[in-house]
Amino acid sequence: MVTNVWSARPQLSHASLFILAYILGGGFAHALAIIPGTGISLWPPSGLFLATLIIAPLKTWPWWILFGLVSELLANTLWFHNPLPAATFIFAGNAAEASFGAWLLRRTCGLPMRLETYSEVLALIVLGAGISPIISATSGSLTLAAYDIQPFGESWILWWIGDATGIAIIAPLALIVFQNWNSKSQVLTNRWIEACSLAGIFVGVSVLSISGYEPYAYIVLPPLLWAAVRFEFKGAVLALVLLAAVATVLTVSSANQFASDPDSQRQKQITLQLFLGISAFSALIVAAISRQHQQALTTLKESINALKERERELSQLVDMVPVQIRRVTPQGEPFFFNKRLLDFFGLTDISQLDQPGTSRLAAAIGSLVHPDDAANVLETVRRSLSTDEPYTMKYRMRRADGAYRWVDGRGEPLRDEDGKVIQWLMVSIDIDDEVRAQEKLHESEKQLRRLVDAVPAQIWCSTPAGDPIYVNQQLRNFVGLELGDFDEPGETRRAVAHRKQTHPDDLPMVRDRLDECRRTGEPFLMRYRMRRADGMYRWVEGRSEPYRDEDGTILQWYGVLFDVDDQMKAEEALRERERFLWQLVETLPAMIDCAAPDGEPIFRGKGLREFLGYELDTLDSSGKSRLEGTLDAGVHPDDVEDVKQHYARCLATGEPYARRHRFRRFDGEYRWVETRAAPMRNDEGVIIQWNVICLDIDGEVKAEENLRLARESLARASQAASMAELSASIAHEVNQPLSAVINSTTACLSWLQAEPPNIERARKSADRTIQSAHTAVDVVRRIRSLFQQSMDIRDSTSLDGVVGEVRDLVAADAAKHGVSIQADIEGELQLLAFDRVQIQQVLMNLVRNSLDAIGPEAEDRLLRIRVYKTDHWVYTEVSDHGAGVLQPDKIFEPFFTTKNKGMGMGLAISRSIVEAHGGKLWAEDNYPKGAKFIFTLPTAVVVAA
Repeated sequence: MVTNVWSARPQLSHASLFILAYILGGGFAHALAIIPGTGISLWPPSGLFLATLIIAPLKTWPWWILFGLVSELLANTLWFHNPLPAATFIFAGNAAEASFGAWLLRRTCGLPMRLETYSEVLALIVLGAGISPIISATSGSLTLAAYDIQPFGESWILWWIGDATGIAIIAPLALIVFQNWNSKSQVLTNRWIEACSLAGIFVGVSVLSISGYEPYAYIVLPPLLWAAVRFEFKGAVLALVLLAAVATVLTVSSANQFASDPDSQRQKQITLQLFLGISAFSALIVAAISRQHQQALTTLKESINALKERERELSQLVDMVPVQIRRVTPQGEPFFFNKRLLDFFGLTDISQLDQPGTSRLAAAIGSLVHPDDAANVLETVRRSLSTDEPYTMKYRMRRADGAYRWVDGRGEPLRDEDGKVIQWLMVSIDIDDEVRAQEKLHESEKQLRRLVDAVPAQIWCSTPAGDPIYVNQQLRNFVGLELGDFDEPGETRRAVAHRKQTHPDDLPMVRDRLDECRRTGEPFLMRYRMRRADGMYRWVEGRSEPYRDEDGTILQWYGVLFDVDDQMKAEEALRERERFLWQLVETLPAMIDCAAPDGEPIFRGKGLREFLGYELDTLDSSGKSRLEGTLDAGVHPDDVEDVKQHYARCLATGEPYARRHRFRRFDGEYRWVETRAAPMRNDEGVIIQWNVICLDIDGEVKAEENLRLARESLARASQAASMAELSASIAHEVNQPLSAVINSTTACLSWLQAEPPNIERARKSADRTIQSAHTAVDVVRRIRSLFQQSMDIRDSTSLDGVVGEVRDLVAADAAKHGVSIQADIEGELQLLAFDRVQIQQVLMNLVRNSLDAIGPEAEDRLLRIRVYKTDHWVYTEVSDHGAGVLQPDKIFEPFFTTKNKGMGMGLAISRSIVEAHGGKLWAEDNYPKGAKFIFTLPTAVVVAA
């Protein structure tokens, strides 16, 4: 038993090709899935598996099932990543489907199965693609449901249609490849040209229809049916493969009309499956009809050839002539039947036809002609006998075995020299096969005509000169006319059709183009306006191709018309909208820029192009990306790094961009600009474009700088005046008690130095000294009280607003020093009410001190402001990497300064303000270099409701 199984193993090359095709088919199905991971639109391995089992001997089936299991597991590893048990159960259903389907087809159609008859195609569609996928769909859906991958109800119909479509498309292809593997038949050049042209047209129409460019996906049916009619099963199968390949490519790029939003993806996938399945069913059925049509023609040709051969033999051997010959008297009595006629009737002698009371003619017709034809035959023969005129007719005669067969009966009178009829020669020719072939041909033509009338396109056919000879029902409904309505005296159908249906403004152009195409034989393609039945003119797209014989002579022109009026109007509206938006963007008093999601510029407005002095495509030859080239060439060297970092952060996070920096104009001058960018997102929130606006604020920035300098000068002057006035006031108030202290101290020393010392007097002088000192203290306390009674306005303004204001106020100074300011503020910070102006003065003083500390020699030119919460305190840190602080405790003393022009009062006042708010202010070293100033403020206590 083991030896028999081993000896039945397939060839290694065949097994390798099967495994490779199975895996690639799985990848093809994975690529065509509109809903990734939940279903497939087409499962090619089902068709491959079924065709392999149909062709392979029954004893090799275990090997092919084993190869299928290996292929399924490899495909699962590469494409689907299902659990191993789930993949195994799924394959079990696939194997059962292929085995059962192959068994049904082999039993129904027999072997070999060549798909050359209508019954074989119908059996493949019904049994192979209709019934057998039920097994795989049920097994696979149960497996997915068991592993919680997808519910049974949602996956079953997708699975069944996907397997059915895979069998309908791939099984015929595999059978054709298997049966023609060693074929060496050659194809004529014109057939190759026709096939390549048809393939190009089919791919183009498929791309337009599936991508949604054409309004109806089934517009691919005319070229698909063309391939089926012209090239039968090979053309139909290859066209279906091209259609599936186009659908795959467009599905992977999300450019087809079956891709949609997540809510309708399943319905779209079923629509795609039905589209492929209906296309496959239509193509295979038409190919079968075309094949039978060709067979009928072949039979007809064979019958004609046989007839000619019999006529030739008649001239040689009268008795063996393959024609049924009779000789009849002028009165109509048969007296001679040739041997072939006697054999046909199963008679040995003509006398066997004699019946008492009935003429031999009537008895022969009554017993040997079909009852439905007997009366007509007898009447025709008697009329010819009475008029001496020949006759011809077709009727059915009973053969010796009782079967009625169609014959072509003819009779000619044989006359003597005087013209008198001396006898009749009558013959009958068996044309049963021809008649039946013609009936089949007529039926095929009817089916094709019904199919063409049902195609959702306006199809026509004309003579080589261009006169219409056929229009389908769709075109007749569109124009509201029949073909005969174009027949008018003195004019050709072509001229009448153009005059009645083509718009007068388009008529000369259409007529000239058609004349040129008929003269050169090249295809026709043009859009023009055509009158509809209701009198309205609608835009149509006309296409036509010549049909040639084997010598290349044009026999007919076939054409199709597509109603593109709605599409033309939509395109015109879109163009008008684009023109309006273009004019709007070009005339805005701002510099506009649009960038891709990665920041690469894709469009620049006129204002920005004129400001920079070059076009956008100039950057493509710089060796850098457009964004990098723009920033390096345009942004001021002191600003470029900070701008790049800010851009990079916004591109990574998707947050809007806003920044002021210096930008180089075309004349080389750097001007301050304010750049803002915001992302544009699709319905899923994915960034599809960045919209950028750039405003020239150089005059505004310079005005702000001048205003700032004026304010600083005024502040310094006011400070100096206030300090002078304050100093004079303090000196005046404190002068008298201090003078009294000096005088009393001097007197005390004099009394102590006397001989002998006057202790009593000295004690009194000391008391007066103490009293004068208290007086000075009271004076200072009153001055301090005077300052403390100033207006203290506190509110609950957020601290991030104060930080933002300070950052904006010092932005110009920071840019001048080449320093970047980074602010990190923790969200949801709730402070106690504080004096916004005083805290702003504290933060401003700390930031300005840090800017002064970052000297020109500093490498790290970053000033960081950090606000965060710990316990019930909000910490504000201002850190830098400057020179650092040598005496962190002493710098908060009044009049102590490390600056050449400082007064030494800023930090002392800042500490007083912070402490007045219940907080602390101190300094620390900032590792590895620089200083860090920290102050705290109390948070608000939130009481739960």
